Amino acid sequence: MADNVAVEQGLAHEGAEITGATTAHVEHHAEPALLGIAPPVAVVSASMIVLLAIAIWKGAPSLLTKGLDSRIAEIKAQLEEAKTLRAEAEALRKEYADKIANAEKDAASMLEHARHEADAIVAKAEKDVADVITRREKMAQDKIAATEIAAVTDLRNQAAAAAAAAAKGLIATNHSADADKALVDQAIAGI
Repeated sequence: MADNVAVEQGLAHEGAEITGATTAHVEHHAEPALLGIAPPVAVVSASMIVLLAIAIWKGAPSLLTKGLDSRIAEIKAQLEEAKTLRAEAEALRKEYADKIANAEKDAASMLEHARHEADAIVAKAEKDVADVITRREKMAQDKIAATEIAAVTDLRNQAAAAAAAAAKGLIATNHSADADKALVDQAIAGI
């Protein structure tokens, strides 16, 4: 009950301070003590000191530093692995960029080579066609010349045969044995 009275008085005192009313009467409360010896602040402080002393004695700081050191080592290992992976990725990217550049150069080279080959094939085909035309013209001219020579020779042979036949007929009609004798004598005298 005394506690209730003290609480009510404290509330009334706080309410008076809020409303601006002052009271001349201030009561002091006694703080609780542990076994009547020490105030609670001292007990809490002493228990914290004992707890920290036990933690230090059992090696809690070394456990914390070991845990932190192991975590730091893991993070460093992960960072090193990430650096290695990044370097590998950069190397792969560079390798593929080089391959793409080489493939583009090869494609351009192949295209240029194909164009040169096509031009060479067209030029060779044109030359071959010109050579074939020239050969065919020469063969046709040779054939025409051979046909002309054969025709001229045949015509000469026919003319010679006709001339011989005509000469034979003329000689047979115009020359007699006496005329032959006179020609033979004249030829012998000329020798």
